[in-house]
Amino acid sequence: MAAPDLSGKGAALAGARDPDPRALPAPGSGRDPWRTLGAYTPARIALGRAGGSLRTESLLEFRLAHAGARDAVRAPFEIEALEAALREKGLATERLETAASDRRTYLARPDLGRRLRPESAERLRAAAPSWGRRDLAVLVSDGLAAAAAGHHAAETVAELSDILSGLGWALYPIFVVPFARVKLQDEVGGLLHARLSMILLGERPGLSSHDSLGAYLTFGPRADRTDAERNCVSNIRGDGLPPAEAARKLARILVESRRLGLSGTGLREPSNAQIARQARPAGRGEPIDDSRT
Repeated sequence: MAAPDLSGKGAALAGARDPDPRALPAPGSGRDPWRTLGAYTPARIALGRAGGSLRTESLLEFRLAHAGARDAVRAPFEIEALEAALREKGLATERLETAASDRRTYLARPDLGRRLRPESAERLRAAAPSWGRRDLAVLVSDGLAAAAAGHHAAETVAELSDILSGLGWALYPIFVVPFARVKLQDEVGGLLHARLSMILLGERPGLSSHDSLGAYLTFGPRADRTDAERNCVSNIRGDGLPPAEAARKLARILVESRRLGLSGTGLREPSNAQIARQARPAGRGEPIDDSRT
């Protein structure tokens, strides 16, 4: 069986258009003559000025973006819709709960989002023997931007699941967990004795991106893992790293992590050519050699 193409080569960048360098602002308009560079980036550049201050238009645009970022942090997690989207893509789901009972508590007490409620932990312990040891535990949470999970998580996870299943990997049901922090994957993965764990959650909203999804993965998850032992793929969204491309990137990193038996600062993303040489996929559903784990 040929290894799937994880490179994403040939994907076109839609909508890219060079700005007209002649489109300069009218004299006295207060707009910076470099403003055409803004077509290349959502960053706030070349805003112009009115005397020694920002133009009123620029200030109002900033305040609107800041309000949007604040709203994104407080937006509710449409958890039922996400679970339905995952199931529509053929993925089983399991809902878990953290020690944070609501969003206000979650924002004020980050530590509570890093551990499961006792009832959820006990459910995992009870289910672990029937599931058996598998290759990857995937968690999805709202994090600091619920819209990120709602908009991009199902597509990213479904694409990644297809790639890894084609390589013979076995995945647990997708764990949907509101109010989770990155480290929660250590407890979940540790309880299941998963070979790797990964959590996808909304990143802290910026002024130009309110629905950016981040993915963090860990080899051999357990309670004493640190952030230096994780790898991150961030800015998963339509105007950043599209979900399908993010899934291929995550698959490359996961395969390499599995091969080397590590994650974090010692792991580098391999090229697609390296993956093609190294991957010797087992038949679908067959166990992967875990001599390194």
